[in-house]
Amino acid sequence: MSKQQISAEQAQDALTTAELLYSENEVEQAIATMAESITNKLQYTEPLLLPIMIGGIVLAGKLIPQLNFPLHVDYIHATRYRGNTSGSELNWLKKPGQSLQDKTVLLIDDILDEGITLAAIIENCYDAGAHNVLTAVLAEKKLNQDKPIKHADFTGLNVPDRYVFGYGMDYHEYHRNLNGIYAL
Repeated sequence: MSKQQISAEQAQDALTTAELLYSENEVEQAIATMAESITNKLQYTEPLLLPIMIGGIVLAGKLIPQLNFPLHVDYIHATRYRGNTSGSELNWLKKPGQSLQDKTVLLIDDILDEGITLAAIIENCYDAGAHNVLTAVLAEKKLNQDKPIKHADFTGLNVPDRYVFGYGMDYHEYHRNLNGIYAL
């Protein structure tokens, strides 16, 4: 599948017709609530946090400073999308640099959509010896279909079954930097 290229002008046009689902304040409050839940569950486990690039970078940057307990941070980069709006096979660009052996791992990602990518990453973490693998996503899409991961362990916000972007989620590689979550 070839990368779907659009211009910055086309991306901006899409934003003008998009609906704001969650404002910056609503997203920030959801992240703070997630941080409290993660702290309550993981504060004594010395977890390894693995943001999933590229989408998980914004959530990780907002979430990690709110976790006031001993932890380690690395990152991974695995994708099925490669700039497209639908995925294909999993492509690993970077696996964890640290050993996962006997660790509690927290995967941080932008959205739980169909769950195929996240399920493959979880399986890879267990195959690498992780003791426990948990997931934190900013948005969880409500789909009317079976998916390999029903729910993330920590979810910020629920979004409808529409194309969403902002706060790390992209629209054809644009708009990850938006201070809100939008839908087409």
